[in-house]
Amino acid sequence: MPPKVKITKKDIIETALDLIRKNGQESINARSIARALNCSTQPIFSNFSSMEELESEVLASAYKLYLSFIEREIESGEYPRYKSFGMAYIRFAKEEKELFKLLFMCDRSGKDFTPTEDFEASVDMIMQANGISNKKANLFHMEMWACVHGIGTMLATSFLELDWDLVSSMITDVYQGLRTRHISEETK
Repeated sequence: MPPKVKITKKDIIETALDLIRKNGQESINARSIARALNCSTQPIFSNFSSMEELESEVLASAYKLYLSFIEREIESGEYPRYKSFGMAYIRFAKEEKELFKLLFMCDRSGKDFTPTEDFEASVDMIMQANGISNKKANLFHMEMWACVHGIGTMLATSFLELDWDLVSSMITDVYQGLRTRHISEETK
């Protein structure tokens, strides 16, 4: 008798991510994952206590992938560190459309919005680079993020295709405008 193939948590999570990439997050359920793995649903529920646990780990894995986009953008040295965060967010939206939608285009009403490590790092960078208060830096980053998220959403939904140099230019223009406004308000 041939040995049984061991299906790991990692296999299940990677398969779920691949299915999301191909068919969107609505396509994920125990049967679709089992079908893609060519097995029954038993390995899924042997590795995860519930679909909620699996979904939580899939989200965490997608978020780690997003963070790797930030790391790569920073390491490239093409942009200043803060701009690298925004460009990585937009690149993630363009290259990982369905995972972007999963992470950043979902209903968060009724959920606690605890700032993520990338959000807090962004606020710190703005404070240090511009000599403004934490409160002003939070507002600055939220305004900047609204712009970056808008561009990312347009790319993730194929609403609009933008040239990469234009995206970079737009981000710089918005940053400089916000910087001028927030610094002048801080010095009044």
